[in-house]
Amino acid sequence: MNRRVFLKNSAACAALLGLPPALVGCRKDYYSAADFVDAPKADVHFHYGTYDDACLMYANSVGMHLVSVNVDAGESIDEQLDIVIHLQKQHPGMMSFLGTFSVDDFGKEDFVDQTIARIDRCMNAGARGIKIWKNIGMTLQDEHGNYVMADNPAFAPVFTYLEKQGIPVMAHLGEPKNCWLSYDDMTMKGDLGYYRQNPQYHMFQHPEKPSYEDQIIARDHLLERYPKLTFVGAHIGSLEWDLDEVAKRFDAHPNFMIDLSARMSYVQLHSFHNREKVKSFLTKYQDRILYGSDTGIREINPDRQERQQKGLLETWSSHWKFLATGDIVPSNQFTLESAPKEMEGLRLTRTIVDKIFYGNTKRIFGS
Repeated sequence: MNRRVFLKNSAACAALLGLPPALVGCRKDYYSAADFVDAPKADVHFHYGTYDDACLMYANSVGMHLVSVNVDAGESIDEQLDIVIHLQKQHPGMMSFLGTFSVDDFGKEDFVDQTIARIDRCMNAGARGIKIWKNIGMTLQDEHGNYVMADNPAFAPVFTYLEKQGIPVMAHLGEPKNCWLSYDDMTMKGDLGYYRQNPQYHMFQHPEKPSYEDQIIARDHLLERYPKLTFVGAHIGSLEWDLDEVAKRFDAHPNFMIDLSARMSYVQLHSFHNREKVKSFLTKYQDRILYGSDTGIREINPDRQERQQKGLLETWSSHWKFLATGDIVPSNQFTLESAPKEMEGLRLTRTIVDKIFYGNTKRIFGS
């Protein structure tokens, strides 16, 4: 028997010999921290905002495929598109991207036609899907001063088009519940810092704006109205506070997915309260969860390049260790005094880790 055939039948050989499969060359069921570089990985929620390819090259060196997400967040969406097109041409296969459209002309007669034309432009340039942002529901207003939610009838032809064309959507609609809490009541240091720097999005200070419930109801209406639309809810679908609420949407809407971007600390907080429940959730819904970091690279200063790369590695490898291994990882984002500063990783099986870190992104976005 040659080596390849032997390895293929190693489980059977182990059983016959009464030995653990690992002793006869069986593929490991779990990853170690040392497997990080060689394992297949994709960051499905990255914002690459510069023509400088240094961070892209670094990501490739540690085996991380980047999906750069264009977003209608104030920066030129044309420049964002130009950047990713340039980087894709320069480094084929290292990066994918999601396009977006602007709502600056919302309410104008040709808004739908212009939006669909923009979607086509992005897809023809190589986009793997379309991203919509929280300005829909949080800042966008109609001519009467009413806040425009994602389920507004004006968007119906756009979502119908996306559904019929089979174009996947990533949607950041709403915010974490902390957004509607006072600074003193927030559970995450990251949220606390973000809303202090961006008080215009701290809804606790703007009670005249739509509520958290309004945001979730509007998003759920989209899931109900467009059941064939592949829909990735960014940031755990703004349901980070309760995995049971995520599970309800999964069970009701087969084409609803989530990414973990900028919300891994919430997964850790849930693990602190009930580790086995989190493992069960990630196991049951392993085909519906995508890894992402929500990292943004706007410029690359040669004097800070090494520090930037170190920060990327620390983020990615820490998340990897938490999901893939049983190693102790830092958990220093909680504001709760009772919460630990470090915790044991979840040690999900290799099969589940492969799906969350790569397989689901490849299946949904072809990346």
